[in-house]
Amino acid sequence: MDYRGLLDVTTELGYQLAMSGAETYRVEESITRIFAAYGITAEVFAITNCLTVSLETDLQKPLTRMRRIGHHGTDLDSVERYNNLSRKICAEKPEPAIAAQWLQDAIAAKREFPLWVYVLGNILGASGFTLAYNGSASDIIFSALCGFMVGLISYAMGKWKVNMFFSTIASAFVLGLTAYSAGALGLLTNTDGVIISSLMLLVPGLLFTNALRDIIYGDTNSGINRIVQVLLIGVAIALGTGSAWNFIALFDSAPIVSTHISHGIFLEAATTFFACCGFSILFNIHGKGSLLCGLGGALSWAVFRLWQTCCFDGMMAYFIAAFFAAAYSEVMARIRKYPAISYLVVSIIPLLPGAGVYRATAAIMTGDMTHFSSYTTQTIAVAGSIAVGILIVSTLARLWSIYQQKKHLSS
Repeated sequence: MDYRGLLDVTTELGYQLAMSGAETYRVEESITRIFAAYGITAEVFAITNCLTVSLETDLQKPLTRMRRIGHHGTDLDSVERYNNLSRKICAEKPEPAIAAQWLQDAIAAKREFPLWVYVLGNILGASGFTLAYNGSASDIIFSALCGFMVGLISYAMGKWKVNMFFSTIASAFVLGLTAYSAGALGLLTNTDGVIISSLMLLVPGLLFTNALRDIIYGDTNSGINRIVQVLLIGVAIALGTGSAWNFIALFDSAPIVSTHISHGIFLEAATTFFACCGFSILFNIHGKGSLLCGLGGALSWAVFRLWQTCCFDGMMAYFIAAFFAAAYSEVMARIRKYPAISYLVVSIIPLLPGAGVYRATAAIMTGDMTHFSSYTTQTIAVAGSIAVGILIVSTLARLWSIYQQKKHLSS
C-alpha cells in the first residue's frame, strides 16, 4: 500500500472541500471514510484554518500531513463535486496515483460564473427582498443599484485578497451612502427596507449555517471560531452603515424615510424566489439546483409569513420556517444525491436576522440604548430559534442515516 500517496490525496481532497466552504464534519468524515474503505484507521482534525491527517502504516510507522486553510470564498458547486469524488473513491478503491489524477481532474473542472452573472446575482439578491421588507415597487430600483455596487466592490476586494472585515465595511458604507442619500432626496418610500434587503448580501449566511452545524456535530472549536467571524462581520456592517448615516446626517438631519407598505404573502414569496436564485449564483450553484434552492427559500419565507400571520408568534414562526428549510434540504439532498448544505444555506437566507442587525445599528447611531438592547436581544433570539429548528432536523436525519447503515450491514 502506498500510504504516503493515499495520505497526500486524502489531505488534498479535504483541503479542497474546506476551501470550498464545506462543513468541518464533512471534511473529517470524507477523509475518514476513504481511509476506512482501504482498511486503514486514521485520525483527522479539522478547524476553520487548519487540517491535520495522521495514520500508522502496517510497519507501525506514523505519517502525518497538515495543510493550512487560508482565506476562501463559497463554492458549493465544488463542495458537491469533491463530495461525489470521495464517494467514488470509497466505492472503487483505486490506486492512490489514480485517485490523485481524479482529484486533479475535479480541480480542473471547477466552474465559475462570469463577472456579469456574479453582479446579476447581487442585484437579484438585494432587490428580491425589497417587498418582503415592506419597500415599494420603486424602491426595488435602488435596492438593485445597491446590489450592483456591492457586487463590484466584493468582486474587486476578492481579487485583491482584502480581508473580509474591511471588505464588509466598504460594501456596507457604499450601500448605506447610496440608500441614505436617496432617502434624504425623497426618492425612497422606505429607506429601511432598501438597506435591509441590500444588507442581506453581507449577512454571513454560510458562516452562520456552518457554525450551527459544527456545534450540532460536536465540532465546538470550529463552531465557536465561525461564530466569532459572524460577530465580526456584524460589527463591520454596523461600522459601514453607521459611518454612512453619520456622513449624510451632516447634510440632512433625517436621512431615514420609513413608510412601510404591506404586500401579499405570495407576492413576497415570488420575489424572494428571485432573491434566493441570486444567492445561488453568489454561492456558485449551477443548473437546476439553483432553481430548487430558490424554491426552498421562497417556500421557507411563505411558511414563516403564514405562521406569523395566523398565529402571531414571531419566534415560533422562525423556528417552524427553519425546521421546514432544514427538512426541505435533507429531502432534496437525498433525492438528488447532493450535500444538504447546498440547499440549506440558500433556503434559510430569507430568515437570517439582517433586519435585527440593521435596526440595532440604527438604534445605537441615534443613541437609543433601550431599543438597541431590545433589537440585539431579539436578533439573538431569532438566531437561536433558527438554530434549534436546524438542530432537530439535522439530528433526526443523522439518526436515520445511522439506522440505514446498520440495517444495510445486518442484511
